[in-house]
Amino acid sequence: MAIKPKRTMKHKRPPVEIEHTGFYAYLLRFNDTMRVRGISEATLSRHESNIRRFAAWCSERGLNQPQDITKPILESYQRYLFYYRQENGEPLSSGSRSAYVTSLKRFFKWLTQDNYLLYNPASELITPRVTRSLPAVLTQDEVEQLLASLDTTTPKGLKERAIIEVLYSTGMRRLELCNLALEDVALARLTVCIRQGKGGKDRVVPIGERAAYWLKKYLNTVRPTLAINERDSAVFLTEYGEGYTEHRSGNRVKRLLRDSGIAVPGSCHLLRHAMATHMLENGADIRYIQAMLGHADLSTTQIYTHVSIRKLQEIHAATHPAKLENTAVLMAQLQLEQEQE
Repeated sequence: MAIKPKRTMKHKRPPVEIEHTGFYAYLLRFNDTMRVRGISEATLSRHESNIRRFAAWCSERGLNQPQDITKPILESYQRYLFYYRQENGEPLSSGSRSAYVTSLKRFFKWLTQDNYLLYNPASELITPRVTRSLPAVLTQDEVEQLLASLDTTTPKGLKERAIIEVLYSTGMRRLELCNLALEDVALARLTVCIRQGKGGKDRVVPIGERAAYWLKKYLNTVRPTLAINERDSAVFLTEYGEGYTEHRSGNRVKRLLRDSGIAVPGSCHLLRHAMATHMLENGADIRYIQAMLGHADLSTTQIYTHVSIRKLQEIHAATHPAKLENTAVLMAQLQLEQEQE
């Protein structure tokens, strides 16, 4: 088999440079401490990005040391985040602004605890309230439309079918899909072990028979032709024999949705939302949905009770007392009245 050339990786946007400021040395120590405390690398990366952004903002204003920061300065930064506009002209979401403030509160709490600061200027900083919006949800017909659009007679289409089936069947997150390893898949037991999910927690979830069929077919026929390094245990490999990144997998699923004619914003998370909503509509207890999704708090899962409108419509039609006694007769009467007008 011919060895495929190694692809030149597209790197993420480079981090904001703060190495010239006094914040940098403290950031390195903060990262070390957080690793010792068991904070996941994904969470730590988000904190670092948020702290770098703040430090750069401070540097532009001649503030180059954590000791220069006061509560009014932090509140000024909050106002900056509120009025900031992204490249597309949209403001930052309340969730993004909340994440920025949360990272700063953690950073300054550590600075105070380790006696780099005499007092914590962020201790009374109020985190923006997050407004939780309802997620977009694919219908069951749209999921089947997406699956039907894939050409499973080709290796690429077969792999894509396996990816979509796994996402829809298990409800795993995009990063969890990228981290899925061969040893985590137990097709004989129809289970998948998702390691180091959000919050650094592992969980075992069932995988449906249809998804298991397509995944097994991919593992037996397509993956061996993609694998270059035998030590690479990632389940899903790119055409260059590399494991998927979050960015690459998200873009691919987004493109598949678009090509199938489904005009819904989003990518991998749409299938996660679809799995939860469809199971709930079909009678699954919300606590089982919580376990599948890996939510620590049931309130996070309860958002799916609001998007499951189809089941609510059925219950409303069956139980609400304000019903039309003879729908056909009344509708004909209404049409007659409209014609007379």
